[in-house]
Amino acid sequence: MELRDRVALVTGGNNPYGIGAAIARVLAAEGAAVAVAFRRGEPPPGDDPGEPGGWRYAAGNASDGEQVRARIVAAGGRAELVEVDLADPVECRRLFERVENLLGPVEILVNNAAYCRPDTLMPDDRPIFYRDTAPLDAVGLDAHYAVNTRAPALLMAEFHRRHRSRGAVWGRVVNISTDGASEFPTEVSYGATKYALESLSRSAAHEFGPAGITVNVVSPGPIQTGWISADMVPGIEAATPLGRVGEPDDVADVVALLVSERARWLTGQTLHVGGGHRMGRG
Repeated sequence: MELRDRVALVTGGNNPYGIGAAIARVLAAEGAAVAVAFRRGEPPPGDDPGEPGGWRYAAGNASDGEQVRARIVAAGGRAELVEVDLADPVECRRLFERVENLLGPVEILVNNAAYCRPDTLMPDDRPIFYRDTAPLDAVGLDAHYAVNTRAPALLMAEFHRRHRSRGAVWGRVVNISTDGASEFPTEVSYGATKYALESLSRSAAHEFGPAGITVNVVSPGPIQTGWISADMVPGIEAATPLGRVGEPDDVADVVALLVSERARWLTGQTLHVGGGHRMGRG
């Protein structure tokens, strides 16, 4: 129970199949009181096809988070749910006030929430590989930036400000990126805004270090959060040296390491957590 009496804020944690939910569970298992922040997505049309794919992923993102909270509580942990629109910069600051009122000052911040809609820089007469991908436009790019880059930056700055104002000497920030951040054809806005998050994280690690805060990045490969259909599995397995699709707990356990005392001398680093998927990319 290394994190006993610590307070953690995990964004994007309502999907019961998701990385954020797994992170919340493992931090709670280590003794932290966890605030799970989220914004519900639109529920998918039709009935559950009974197997992973787009429907299940959308359904998970549309959930109210109660399944995540209930699982933590059933295991003896403590968790609170906070609905918030991180695309609203005012709400980023208010989020800390809401969590402090529920659990106390935040000492661990995990920026996991993300916005992703496939897009491309290719022209209208693009090759068939890009045909089902929307052309990049200002509205779409701004939507990605608001959640994937601006919100984590504002949350980190507010986390640091409150940390210093109360004279704290211990803090942890972990930002969740993607191993496609350095280049992501067909998801160019998503990849670019996540790559910007990695740069912000390194700057934060430098600036927050004197206050006793470490800042690191976890960059997952393909993780089964409900979106990977059966026909996608063989290709992912072939592209992954460890030979399987990743699970949310694979990522959550690394986050737990980064917020522990075992990682006290580690900051400003990006850890690729994908079984070797896309190994060697920047």
